[in-house]
Amino acid sequence: MRFLRVILAIVVVLAAAYGLLALLAQPAAEHAYFDQFDEPRLVLAHGGGQRLWPDNSLLAFEGASALGADVLEIDVHQDADGVFRVIHDATVDRTTDGSGRVAELTGAELDALDAGFRWTVNGPSAAADGEFPYRGQGLRVPTLAEVLGGFPDMAVNIELKQDDAAAGRALCEQLRAGGDTQRVMVASFHSAPMRAFRDACPEVATSATRQEVTLFYVLALTRLAAVYSPPFEAMQVPVAQGSLTVVTPRFVAAAHARNLRVQVWTINDAAEMERLVGLDVDGIITDRPDRALAVLGRGFDAALVPGFVAP
Repeated sequence: MRFLRVILAIVVVLAAAYGLLALLAQPAAEHAYFDQFDEPRLVLAHGGGQRLWPDNSLLAFEGASALGADVLEIDVHQDADGVFRVIHDATVDRTTDGSGRVAELTGAELDALDAGFRWTVNGPSAAADGEFPYRGQGLRVPTLAEVLGGFPDMAVNIELKQDDAAAGRALCEQLRAGGDTQRVMVASFHSAPMRAFRDACPEVATSATRQEVTLFYVLALTRLAAVYSPPFEAMQVPVAQGSLTVVTPRFVAAAHARNLRVQVWTINDAAEMERLVGLDVDGIITDRPDRALAVLGRGFDAALVPGFVAP
């Protein structure tokens, strides 16, 4: 009997502790970043739509903007001069006619590269088919300043690729100096640069780091998400990670209960987009913004899409 009383006491204490933590925990505050959108479900053009145009190029951003994508999703690294360059990889080898690490190349060296050199009509797997329509067309590796200045009316999702706290602070300084703090969301897989960025720029919307997503996934799985006060406004996640399915009805519901948006990458298949819409996700990050717009029933000019084929 005494054993049962001890067990009951433990249960009561744990329940009280959970209730107190849930009472003290705060959902994510509503952020002004989301005020710029008319649509409840966003289309984020990954690299500007890298299955339609060379990724992270001004041409891709022009195309995605003209199509009607809601957000330009871009990646940044600092070059040898400390300037943020819009490029996915830490090296230039995969996308340009050059080689070397972005961090070790000067602005002049990067400006001399052809950013459309390796892009093929049918994607990276078709690199030997001889179809390189953007070679020699003057595409460069743009700076972050060029993208923000060239598309002042577009929301921009900036993924900071460097695992470097100083880069987080430098990005904050640039966004604040340019008056861009309310139209961007900043993402990073890494904790150190994100922590530094949030400390320096608490007014800017951010998405969860890999570590934060992992924590939230466990809390959602164990039905404990109500005790969590998220320091971010969105989670940008894959459908699955290894053998684990990340985007489940429970995960999405738990996120929404904490006022968090769930944006899923990188989705190019129309049927999968439709399935995710059925799960009530808040955004589709895609190389094919035309397909996402079509799935969402939003019109666009098909003439803007190279070789357009309806999904």
